[in-house]
Amino acid sequence: QVQLVESGGGLVQAGGSLRLSCAATGRTFSNYDMGWFRQAPGKECEFVAAHSWRGDFRYYAEYADFVKGRFTISRDNAKNTVYLQMNSLKPEDTAVYYCARRTTGRGTARSYSDYDYWGQGTQVTVSS
Repeated sequence: QVQLVESGGGLVQAGGSLRLSCAATGRTFSNYDMGWFRQAPGKECEFVAAHSWRGDFRYYAEYADFVKGRFTISRDNAKNTVYLQMNSLKPEDTAVYYCARRTTGRGTARSYSDYDYWGQGTQVTVSS
């Protein structure tokens, strides 16, 4: 059974930074694709970033247009943890952020329906 536990959310002023963490159980974390999604009140779940395995410990990072240049996804395989560094936060970034795991090659990184395990979410609130 895989478990994903997010942490690092909170309240921050516009322009500030937060780093979200997602700790995963399981022995083969390194060769799975990991993603971050978010959902704001009254809105659909949307793709934020993905870190996809390309073999031989190579990974490909991709981002939603609205976070490019501000957010960075990374992972530490020794800690079974994926991170989302969020800089220059805006009030519109306010949402519950979820991490998720996707089996490599299944569907697309940007589609939440292609992920098979999800964390419980962590609230990010950006004040203006």
